[in-house]
Amino acid sequence: MDHLELLKHTKLPFAELIGIRLTGAAPDRVTAELVVRAELCTNPAVLHGGAIMALADSLGAFATMLNLSDGRTTTTIESKTNFFAPAPVGSRVVAECTPLHRGRRTMVWQTRIIGDNGRLLGIVTQTQMVLEAA
Repeated sequence: MDHLELLKHTKLPFAELIGIRLTGAAPDRVTAELVVRAELCTNPAVLHGGAIMALADSLGAFATMLNLSDGRTTTTIESKTNFFAPAPVGSRVVAECTPLHRGRRTMVWQTRIIGDNGRLLGIVTQTQMVLEAA
């Protein structure tokens, strides 16, 4: 099973709830897209910042999973977001998550979120803790 198929079979219920669709996966890059639906928006009808953060957090978790040895798991311990532009309801955003650091105890990922028009909407930098097998 390739990396993308492996992640598609990994259950992250919140990622499924908000509608994240994985489009690519490798240990050094995970990509996805999200359709901006009304229930993910704030007022005015643009994608809520929390939805952007949830998209990036999910990708960072998926990317970390691809870099873990057997039995280890992960959890987010820090996240920072910069917002640059809105994504209107009905549009689609794409996200690309790449590593800044892949260590034994922590991994740091940067996710860039881009709008339909190619405009940078936000950048999220997050730290994932590597948890030892139980």
